[in-house]
Amino acid sequence: MPDTETKDLKAAVLELVDDLPSDATWEDVMYRVYVREAIEAGRKDAAEGRLVDLAEVRRRFGLPE
Repeated sequence: MPDTETKDLKAAVLELVDDLPSDATWEDVMYRVYVREAIEAGRKDAAEGRLVDLAEVRRRFGLPE
């Protein structure tokens, strides 16, 4: 029997597919999966405290404050 995380993933994938237009391509599917994965990774990083202050990012990249 699948665990809760697997069930949640399956539900998320089904929702993603349901939201696609009928003329979607495989590229459209892959892009949406990539974006969703990137968002989830960012949320996990934030929840685990792996953040960099905006001022530090600006300093590292030589951007104005």
